[in-house]
Amino acid sequence: LPFTKCENHFAAQAALDTVVELSGQLKVTATALMKITNDIRWMNSGPIAGLSEIALPALQPGSSIMAGKVNPVICEATMMVCSQVMANDVAIGIGNAMGNFELNTMMPLMAHNLLQSLTILGNAARLFADEAVSGFTLNRERVEEHIERNPILVSALNPLIGYDRAAQVAKRAYAERRRVRHVAAEMTGLKPDELLRLLDPCRMTEGGILPETAVPAADAGAASQDEKSAPSDH
Repeated sequence: LPFTKCENHFAAQAALDTVVELSGQLKVTATALMKITNDIRWMNSGPIAGLSEIALPALQPGSSIMAGKVNPVICEATMMVCSQVMANDVAIGIGNAMGNFELNTMMPLMAHNLLQSLTILGNAARLFADEAVSGFTLNRERVEEHIERNPILVSALNPLIGYDRAAQVAKRAYAERRRVRHVAAEMTGLKPDELLRLLDPCRMTEGGILPETAVPAADAGAASQDEKSAPSDH
């Protein structure tokens, strides 16, 4: 790294603002990494009562009390590291605030915590990528089942069939534990190929709304009336 000499030695001794800033960036990284590890951990939960959408590599024989159980140990270890980095940042901030006049006696604490955060966060990120992310497998059948039966899919049909009828489709699909598009085909008269296009989960992740020209003339009035009665999310 290209180190340079500070212009004001008194300011550098009194406050280590650059250390606080760097630690803050590490904390931001730690919070993002913890969110990712938590998502992976929940997606791996199961295989019976959890989501079971992915399967992490089995790195241990099992838990201490449940033979054969695969614990998300890399995710949990990474989360502990992220927690430590966040705690280190708190101590660094307090240490920098404790400088008096032209001297800060908390420099050893700040240096220790910063170096530790740099080391453990870098190691944990590499371990998480190599031992968890790169090795998990997708349970495609379970994922497709969750998507196809999710009532949220009917939101894409609101502009076409109206809010009330879409709600009826969602409630019936949930009550009968059936795929949304199968129930929609029975209740709306839309063709199967059209439903496949409208209820395509990948297409729905792109955002946006259907153009007004996509609403059939016969259903436009009903859809407009339903929009007035639809509850707001705010």
